[in-house]
Amino acid sequence: MSDRMVRIVEILIDSFLPLLKAGLAFTVPLTIISFLLGLMVAFIIAIIKVLNIKPFVSIASFYVWIIRGTPLLVQLFIIFYGLPSVGITLNAMTSAIIGFTLSVGAYGSEIVRAAILSVSKGQWEAAHALGLTKKKTLFYVILPQAVKVAVPSLSNSFISLVKDTSLAAAVTVKELFQVAQQITARTYEPLWLYMEAAAIYLIFCTILTFGQSKMEVWFSRHMAQ
Repeated sequence: MSDRMVRIVEILIDSFLPLLKAGLAFTVPLTIISFLLGLMVAFIIAIIKVLNIKPFVSIASFYVWIIRGTPLLVQLFIIFYGLPSVGITLNAMTSAIIGFTLSVGAYGSEIVRAAILSVSKGQWEAAHALGLTKKKTLFYVILPQAVKVAVPSLSNSFISLVKDTSLAAAVTVKELFQVAQQITARTYEPLWLYMEAAAIYLIFCTILTFGQSKMEVWFSRHMAQ
C-alpha cells in the first residue's frame, strides 16, 4: 500500500468518530425536532384548508405558496443572515430548526390534505347522518383513516429531511457535513471525506427506511380500514 493510501486510511479512521458524533449530536436532533414541529404545522394548515376556516385559509395558502416556491437554502439565509438587519438575531441551531420546520410544514400540509381528501365522501355523509358535526367527523372519523394514507409519504419526507440537514452547514450549524468540510480544509482530501460523510448519511437513512417499513406494517394492522 502506497504512503498516500496509508495516509487516506488514517484520515478516514480518525475522522469517522467526529463525523458520527456530529451526526448524532446535531444532524439527528435537528431532523427529529424540525420534523415533529413541522408535522404539527402541517396538520394545522391541512385542517384549516379542509374546513375552509376563513380568513386563515388565505394565510395558510400564502404560507405554503411562499415556502414551496423558494429554495430552502435561501430561506435559511434569510432567517440566519437576513433577520439580524431588522433586529432579530437567532443562533444557528434555532435558525435551522425554524427553516426546516417551515419547510416540513408546507410540504407536509399538502400530503396530509391530500390524504384527508382521499377518504371517500361516503364517510362524511355517514357521520353527518349520525349527527356528527363537520369538525367531529374530521377528527374522529376521517383523520384516523387519512393518517394511514399519509404515513408513507410523511416517512419519505422525514428521510429526505435527514439529507436536507446538510444545508444547515451554510448557516454554521456544526452538523455532519460541516464537520466533514472542516476536516477537509485541514487534510485536503475532499473526495474521501465527503464519501465517508455520504456513507454515514446512508447508514442513517437505511436505518430510518427499515423503521419506516415496520411503521407502515403497524399502521396497516391497527388503523381504521
